[in-house]
Amino acid sequence: MGKAESTRKARPWYTILYVQVLIAVLIGCGIGGFFPKTGMALKPLGDAFVSLIRMMIAPVIFCVIVQGIASMSDLKKVGTLGVKTLIYFEAVSTLALIIGIVVAVVFHPGAGLNIDAATLDPKASAVFVGRAKETGFIPFLLGFIPRTFIGALADGEVPQVLLISILTGFAIANMGEVGKRALGAIEVANKVVFGIVRIVVRAAPLGALGGMAFTVGSYGVASLTNLLKLMGTFYLSSFLFVVVVLGIIARLAGFSIFRFLAYIKDELLIVLGTSSSETVLPDMMRKLEALGASRSVVGLVFPTGYVFNTDGTNIYLTLAALFLAQATNTHLSLGQVSGILLFALVASKGGSGVTGTGFVTLAAILAAVPSIPVQSLALLVGIEKFMSECRALTNVVGNGVATLVVSRWQGELDVENMRRVMEKRPENSETNSA
Repeated sequence: MGKAESTRKARPWYTILYVQVLIAVLIGCGIGGFFPKTGMALKPLGDAFVSLIRMMIAPVIFCVIVQGIASMSDLKKVGTLGVKTLIYFEAVSTLALIIGIVVAVVFHPGAGLNIDAATLDPKASAVFVGRAKETGFIPFLLGFIPRTFIGALADGEVPQVLLISILTGFAIANMGEVGKRALGAIEVANKVVFGIVRIVVRAAPLGALGGMAFTVGSYGVASLTNLLKLMGTFYLSSFLFVVVVLGIIARLAGFSIFRFLAYIKDELLIVLGTSSSETVLPDMMRKLEALGASRSVVGLVFPTGYVFNTDGTNIYLTLAALFLAQATNTHLSLGQVSGILLFALVASKGGSGVTGTGFVTLAAILAAVPSIPVQSLALLVGIEKFMSECRALTNVVGNGVATLVVSRWQGELDVENMRRVMEKRPENSETNSA
């Protein structure tokens, strides 16, 4: 054991995944900054990596959730877990929305811009506005139902995969001896799926390089000066939410938010490069299990969080809506602000970590609050990529914390193992991400 540990520690620093991703992000920023055309040409690298990971999202969720539910001897336990999870999600999501409103009211990031909405180009946000028409409570519920069972797996839509996974898990759990054989097949499939993920994730540095090179090359930083206040306010709000709100929740659950962030640093860097939280879903689930959370809890809570617990997106929705109101000198009454809060609470559900989902939801909110000119969305198009990165980072951290909290709430978290892994995990323990 000592020899193996010594060999592991002796591995070169440049073979560690998070170091490779960090270097790739810096190189991507440099290429995009000094050679914009080249940076934009590297976009396929980022797109390819995201596509490879998204290819595995449906089978990962399906195998993990089915295995988790089918292996539970007490199916009432699944219902109890689901109720606890939804209670936590709704409480924290509402708090995130309120924080966005409070920050906007205190800092007034849009004050002084004096934008005349009539002078903005509505075509810049037309695509998002069009997609926003499909957002609402009824479309949200209907969105859980796929056209076919196989279609859900083929399309990879998280809500639909969740539905068929839960139904399949319950069906197998009630099949007796036949169900045990089916569960064995699912367990084998699960190992195969994660084996593929371990191979694909090695391409993360290339994906991060391409994503950052394209972002910086396309938008640049100099052209964003008049919107830096909003970006800074949003990043600061998200940082405070993670450190203060999630930090307090984590402390009550028995762990440090800073140690948790250090533990998932590899995944956070990948999210930063790809602007999508979906790219780390498989690895995050495996890392949460390694911390001592039960497989059944991780399999149900973490993927479900991609639909019901998008903390970063929630902060963005209310903050950005009030920013646009301030920027266009639109006065909102307390009732209208409350309306934004309530509508956002429903509309924010269903964001599965895909880049641009938050922007579409914001368009839906503006459509529901006619006093804010919908064409004002054009103001945010230029910084959407940068905002999306922060949303994705906050969402991943929020869902990770939620999984550990619910797992402990359920009495299925090995607290001592969690602390040991967070505090004593070797710095070059690349196996956590490979």
